[in-house]
Amino acid sequence: MTLTRRYRFSSAHRLHSPSLSEAENQQTYGRCNNPYGHGHNYVLEVSVAGEPDDVTGRLVAIEDLDRYVASTVLSVYDGKNMNVDIDCFQGETVPTTENVAVDVRRRLEMHWPEPSSPWPHTTRMPRLAGVRLFETRKNIFDI
Repeated sequence: MTLTRRYRFSSAHRLHSPSLSEAENQQTYGRCNNPYGHGHNYVLEVSVAGEPDDVTGRLVAIEDLDRYVASTVLSVYDGKNMNVDIDCFQGETVPTTENVAVDVRRRLEMHWPEPSSPWPHTTRMPRLAGVRLFETRKNIFDI
């Protein structure tokens, strides 16, 4: 069984690669290369999979998942300028939504509880099944 939970956060970024010239950046990223950056209201879907608990009938306690996503992702991204505030985008990595999705997945996986030590309200630890990140209504990225 899979449960998908939806979260929202707002962040700004500038798409600019230090490996490209100004002209190449402008050609590659267009208006997203604006020196002042631009923002998005992202929608993040986090999916977990496993078997429901025999006693509670729940796959996961929603409050545990919410707390985990808030501490590992939302606190890092919400209200931030990715180019300035998020460590992995302060070097060569351009904060494209593809790269943001990869970083979100990495952050979720980094401290995902082991099956032997689930969250407080969960007797069976579900696995992280997927991340879906909506940048716009038309741009959606799945991992």
